[in-house]
Amino acid sequence: MSIGAAYLAPEGLEQVLMEELKRAGVSISAWHGRLALSPEPPVASAWALDVWTAPQEIAIASVKAAADALRAIQRNWSAYGAGHHRRMALITERLPPVKARALVFPEPAPSGHLGAWTLLSPELMLASATKTSPFVAGECHFVEDRTGPPSRAYLKLWEACTRIGAWPQPGERCLDLGASPGGWTWAIANLGAEVTAIDRAPLAPEVAAMPGVSFRQGSAFTVAPEPVDWVFSDVIAYPAPLLEMVQNWIGSGLAARIVCTIKLQGETDHDAVAAFQAFPGGRVMHLWQNKHELTFCWERGKGGVDDIFRRDI
Repeated sequence: MSIGAAYLAPEGLEQVLMEELKRAGVSISAWHGRLALSPEPPVASAWALDVWTAPQEIAIASVKAAADALRAIQRNWSAYGAGHHRRMALITERLPPVKARALVFPEPAPSGHLGAWTLLSPELMLASATKTSPFVAGECHFVEDRTGPPSRAYLKLWEACTRIGAWPQPGERCLDLGASPGGWTWAIANLGAEVTAIDRAPLAPEVAAMPGVSFRQGSAFTVAPEPVDWVFSDVIAYPAPLLEMVQNWIGSGLAARIVCTIKLQGETDHDAVAAFQAFPGGRVMHLWQNKHELTFCWERGKGGVDDIFRRDI
């Protein structure tokens, strides 16, 4: 059976990806590690770290033949290994080097064309010249700040902004709903934007003292919409109240952009995810920094959901 698309599941979330694809009418003919192989053409997937959109099976007689076949298609390739690691390493040595360099935020995502390949068997290679993520295996690495932020949650904000290709600018007005202890507030303030953090619990003192940061005590879900450039939220909540909050902000017309985490607890609420996906100008994606959660990004004035076959940004 030919392979029409391949979907790379986040570690430990293979079942969730399979459920999503089944709902979309996509069958999985086989799993290759975390790579779900389907005979159908590729579809948009919130849960896939990466989608191989043009996979082709290539019979190979030798390591040299495999490398030559890849180089004949294009220059830059990233490898996904689920077996045959020694043979894959030998093939990789014959290809131009592609390294998953850590980004220094705010820095644009890689713009160079990048394909992906793997060995299904020692004599059979699967290669896709196009894929949806500009990152190797969908993994967005950063040079981390291990002293400033009060938690590692800021990495989710960095990745979301990098993948949409936009982040708060100096002087822009931002809200961070459910901010405590302040990881996202710290990241926003470091960009020179003005950020009002709202939570029942206080911010970490070092974050509260940062220039451009103000604090309001209260619930993220009772904040009345006001004119802002960005609304951020990494609040711990079930999808339903978060969806209502997002609907309220989008309906108000007062926010230019929204970035929030959809936290899934227990069984995955695919219906709630579909409701977020239905917002014109919105996008739902699984960040490499996410766990059993998704990130929703929305921009006012956009006509529709980004095309899965364009790059991440």
